[in-house]
Amino acid sequence: MNEWNIQSRAHACEVCGQPFADQQVYHTLLFEEAALLRRSDICEACDQKVDDQRNRAGFISQWQGTYHAPPAQPVEAIQKDTADTLLRKLVTLNDPRYAPAAFILAVMLERKRLLKVKEQFTREGKRVYIYEHPKTGDVFAITDPDLHLDQLQQVQHDVAHLLEHGLEQPAAPATEPAAEPAPDAVAETVAAPKSPGTEASAPMAAEPVTAA
Repeated sequence: MNEWNIQSRAHACEVCGQPFADQQVYHTLLFEEAALLRRSDICEACDQKVDDQRNRAGFISQWQGTYHAPPAQPVEAIQKDTADTLLRKLVTLNDPRYAPAAFILAVMLERKRLLKVKEQFTREGKRVYIYEHPKTGDVFAITDPDLHLDQLQQVQHDVAHLLEHGLEQPAAPATEPAAEPAPDAVAETVAAPKSPGTEASAPMAAEPVTAA
């Protein structure tokens, strides 16, 4: 299963094709199909007609959201990575090396209420969290890397380095030592959740890990 993916919110009902209006309530159904997660966004009227879909194989979860119309003018490109833009890059890259950093970024954004946990389930022995961006409606599938306390400091440095320098960084001159990532770039370091609750439960937070 491709555990990292972004499912963007639709701009129209999947059933009737009617475009969503700004602030309109819609319903999201999440399915597992052909080893991938697929979301289905439908209006309230059609939601009353698709009860049979909730009983078919592959159904995972459902929730309700509010549609926000995209801005008329394109948003100016962000020059320096934020936690949000960096997480999107890591999810799109889908490189297992960045799994711990992606998980930490997702939990940071959840603590800042920029992401919400909509569902969680276990797949092949690993806990998978379904996060939703309330403003854009995008859905992220993030796998829990089951970090241990002795790994958190290194992940904290990795995330700080990625936020500061991005994924692509020119090699430093041989005569100059590589700059040490600033731990302060990551406001909080979190531990992997051990006993999360049900719908909308978030990973538990831990105190920042600092060097001795």
